[in-house]
Amino acid sequence: MTTLKARLRQAVFVALRAGFRALPLSDGQRDRLRARFLRDHGDWVPPPPRGRIDSSPGQVNRPLPRPLLRADEAAIGYVAHRSEALPAPLPATLVAFYLPQFHPFAENDAWWGKGFTEWRNVARALPQFEGHIQPRLPADLGFYDLRTPQVMRDQAQLAREYGIGAFCFYYYWFSGTTLMETPLRQWLADDSIDLPFCLCWANENWARRWDGRDEDILIGQQHSAEDDLAFIAHVADYLRDRRALTVDGKPMLLVYRPHLLPDARATARRWRQWCLDNGIGEIHLAYVQGFERPDPRDIGFDAAVEFPPNMSNPRSLTADQFLINPEFHGDVRDWRELAAEIAARPLPPYTLYPGVNPGWDNEARRSGKGRVYLHASPRGYGDWLSTTVHTRLAAAPANQRLVFINAWNEWAEGAVLEPDARLGHAYLEATRKALHAPTAGKASTRPCVVIHAWHLPEFAALLEQLKRSGLACRLVITTAQEHRPAVDAALHLAELRGEVMVYANHGRDILPFLQVAELLLAQGETLVLKLHTKRSTHMQQGAQWRDEMLQQLLLDGHAQQAVDAFGSDPSLGLLAPRGHLLPVRDFIGANAPALARLQARLGLSVAPLDTQFSAGSMFWVRLAALRPLLDAHLYRSAFEHEQGQIDGTLAHAIERLLGAVCAHAGFSVDSLGKGAPDASGYAYARRG
Repeated sequence: MTTLKARLRQAVFVALRAGFRALPLSDGQRDRLRARFLRDHGDWVPPPPRGRIDSSPGQVNRPLPRPLLRADEAAIGYVAHRSEALPAPLPATLVAFYLPQFHPFAENDAWWGKGFTEWRNVARALPQFEGHIQPRLPADLGFYDLRTPQVMRDQAQLAREYGIGAFCFYYYWFSGTTLMETPLRQWLADDSIDLPFCLCWANENWARRWDGRDEDILIGQQHSAEDDLAFIAHVADYLRDRRALTVDGKPMLLVYRPHLLPDARATARRWRQWCLDNGIGEIHLAYVQGFERPDPRDIGFDAAVEFPPNMSNPRSLTADQFLINPEFHGDVRDWRELAAEIAARPLPPYTLYPGVNPGWDNEARRSGKGRVYLHASPRGYGDWLSTTVHTRLAAAPANQRLVFINAWNEWAEGAVLEPDARLGHAYLEATRKALHAPTAGKASTRPCVVIHAWHLPEFAALLEQLKRSGLACRLVITTAQEHRPAVDAALHLAELRGEVMVYANHGRDILPFLQVAELLLAQGETLVLKLHTKRSTHMQQGAQWRDEMLQQLLLDGHAQQAVDAFGSDPSLGLLAPRGHLLPVRDFIGANAPALARLQARLGLSVAPLDTQFSAGSMFWVRLAALRPLLDAHLYRSAFEHEQGQIDGTLAHAIERLLGAVCAHAGFSVDSLGKGAPDASGYAYARRG
């Protein structure tokens, strides 16, 4: 009976939601009604769909691919710390929300156990599905304790170096009781920390579920007129500090959930008058659009602050995921849709400081029930931030060019700019890069040729063919350490200059190429010819296969034709050698399970089976077309160790995936060279 009642409520909820969406309401009205309904009837919301448990043929007694060898492995795209000048003047002030939770204090000892800090949540997290990046572990700053003053000095220095203009500290005040204030008082006392800041009063109840709701409250709020005055008097030291973030000379103060105040307008009036009476002067009041979006002027405030991922609803990806934990009941959403939708929002008629978000995943706080925004990436975040700074704020007055970032160090919610073990300083590097004026459209006219050199006689011959082609290019060679002397000698003999990058004999030519493509894309390169010293010792016509591809891609003027084709057609993503562009469905081999997993892992909207691939993995490619693959930041350990495999490895699956990757990115795939179109009879691979 209980299950039937729950189902009936869920069905009613779906019907009510459809009608609610059709009502002609303002955003503010809609938000208030939604919040009120969910507060009283949250149990009516249908649960998210369930993920997939692999039941494909041949998988019954086969273990799932191991998702993680070690939690601190650096992924493809890891970025080390480096120094670089910021643009002057900065086009906007970036303000990062900051959680001062990372130190023990008495209340947490009582609620969660002796010595508890948020790091305990962070370290206990486990991946719930394939491609779920958990646990997410800190790198350079380590598992810091904010009772140590040097930690915040280091954080401030790092933030400034990468373009963060201020921290917005969450402030926890509960009717005269403050939590986690010790680090902030240390900041006030340390005048050597030269980074502006503001406070955001987290004026909701503190609940055991970490969601601010009214169930299982650990410490609650008791809002009143007396509490308003006590609060503003207590935070006056922060407002008076020389480093207080100001707008038009007025120190800034944020409220997280103003609708929880009995009368927000009256609270604002009391605070303003108290500040005028006590030597602070005018203040700049803003609220966070986490749950409602009223016009701030209607509640006596000056501005609002966007707070993604709240107030957005990208599509669910839960059902697409291959579960590691069959009992996972969380909700998986597409971060890319979140970023695209918010980046395109027009600014309202009131003052709104836009917000961006480098990711979100609160699995660490809600084991097996987390809300995960999948497919966040440093490049995607950088694009969102760049669009926000240079497009959304293009017409904003100088005093309103603030962008809030959620967040600097929300480790248990997966919203982090600080360096982590997987990608290092990649999010900070993207932050700094986004402050520079966009360079889109200034594509390099010089292509790159990337050669994987394993079979050395073939490498020497390939260099001669490259010289004969007359192609003006940047040459990059990947090889194993043991082949480095011979590669250098071959370059010298051919009188060619090339950059040699050494990688282990791992992942065939595919893994080294992905690592180089990541570097080249970060450096602003746009067009690459991918070649390798293909010998194919498992077949008699291996040399013929290689020579055919080289002929179509490089010789007889075809290389310049490729460069011209990419220059004239901005939608062109990949050019395969004519006669070697094959349908994936007909040449799937042993790669179907891996392709299904990769489609989910990358969040591809195009099924790989419905696309074509460049057999032999030599092709011309626009690096932007590979972003869905590169932005996944795969682990090197996911590639099988070299055992002479001829099919069924991750490298073979990625070879067949590239057409779907290009299509998802909005690019086309075509052939290059002379002769008949790709024929149904293919001499170098077996159908099936």
